[in-house]
Amino acid sequence: MFRAQIQLLNETGLHARPASLFVAAAKKYQSDIAVLKDGEKYDAKSILNVLSMGACKGESLLISAIGIDEKEAVLELIGLIEDNFGEREDSL
Repeated sequence: MFRAQIQLLNETGLHARPASLFVAAAKKYQSDIAVLKDGEKYDAKSILNVLSMGACKGESLLISAIGIDEKEAVLELIGLIEDNFGEREDSL
């Protein structure tokens, strides 16, 4: 198992577009990937699960994966969050 904790930095949290990018990235991997938020576990490969998290800016997420590509999966998802899902800070 490989896991890492991260704080959501983008203004809108995991709304539709970032959630779809997150799920698409997770689906590229064979590992089972989960996101833990407030003690609840969510399937990172399910758009409904990710959206139902209601993850907002500033909230902490624990991303964990089990499988042959677990480390790569978690690191890519962490990188996506750190990059604010490609959203520009100055676009309003």
